[in-house]
Amino acid sequence: MAQLSFSNRLSSADVYRGFVMFLMMAEVLSFEKVSEAVPQSTFWYFLAFNQSHVEWIGCSLHDLIQPSFSFLVGVVLPYSVANRLQHQENFTKVFSHVLWRSLKLILLGIFLRSQWKEQTYFTFEDTLTQIGLGYSFLFLLNFRSQKIQIATLVLILLGYWLAFALYPLPDANFDTSSVGVAKDWSHHLSGFAAHWNKNTNLASDFDQWFLNLFPRENPFIFNGGGYVTLSFIPTLGTMILGLLAGNILKAHTSANEKLKTFIILGISGLVLASILNALGICPNVKRIWTPTWVLFSGGWCFLLMAFFYWTIDVLQKGNFAFFFLVIGTNSIAAYVIAHTIDSYIAKSLLIHLGKDYTTIFGIPYQSLVQGTLVLGFEWLILRWMYRKKIFIKV
Repeated sequence: MAQLSFSNRLSSADVYRGFVMFLMMAEVLSFEKVSEAVPQSTFWYFLAFNQSHVEWIGCSLHDLIQPSFSFLVGVVLPYSVANRLQHQENFTKVFSHVLWRSLKLILLGIFLRSQWKEQTYFTFEDTLTQIGLGYSFLFLLNFRSQKIQIATLVLILLGYWLAFALYPLPDANFDTSSVGVAKDWSHHLSGFAAHWNKNTNLASDFDQWFLNLFPRENPFIFNGGGYVTLSFIPTLGTMILGLLAGNILKAHTSANEKLKTFIILGISGLVLASILNALGICPNVKRIWTPTWVLFSGGWCFLLMAFFYWTIDVLQKGNFAFFFLVIGTNSIAAYVIAHTIDSYIAKSLLIHLGKDYTTIFGIPYQSLVQGTLVLGFEWLILRWMYRKKIFIKV
């Protein structure tokens, strides 16, 4: 099962992508509601924690979805480019396709964020939009040497860190509640780390100018989650890490050498990021994609890539692979389905199964019962598309 038969793809990357997309789709299981209904259960608390984003510093399993998706864009890029060039497409034609794909990713992200809004909701922190903003640059880097790729990564991380570090802090009397952050919020950072506080940093101030250039129902003041447009810059860093991983996979070295390299890079990223965070040099914040987060999440991405490569491509023991493969080979379709028709399926189930079907295992597990059925139907749609070889590309 080294590669899919219908195209030149790396199966381990597809299965890894399917795994993280499944985590995203599984939000419909609503572990948080179950945990609230049975507050004495540490099991449901653990699942609920890892199905939500941490408030600011730190990481949950859910926080690794977006960096994994971005990382995998870089992993498969060398394969995609090689496949196109093998079909005698020249550089200009391929680059034109890349530019068009970048634009479509940006617009698709905006479209999905505009669901149930009164007008187009111009925002650029969606995963697809963030990838689209950096994808063309990543493509160009693919044709440069590894030294230039690594130098670009270092420049992005140091430059982004320095820009935040040099940006002036708000006045000591500034009312943070005016930007959606309570004064007694337990995650306020102090000292040097305050340069990366929620909604009072360089990137959030940039958005107060940039996002108001677009037509809006109301002037943009802050993002409730602290997410920012400029995160696409360090997200490009995450994609570069994936590009380095893709080149390692394509290299003519043994599987053991590749695994060893992934493990070393993974552990190194986790250790270095933990040190930077502990010393207060740069906090580990996913929501604004700090340079430390690039290293920390990148470390996990290398380790997860090592696991899936070893299991799927080396040992070929992926008995679980098909379930994730169905999702991973149609990731755009999975992303759109999870953001559009989940509520439609849920309402249809109530119509056809009755309003009380969710209580079959008791009231605390209503959301879990409904979510499981919704998730199952979504997977069956993707399985049908897989069987029919219908793969949505952007």
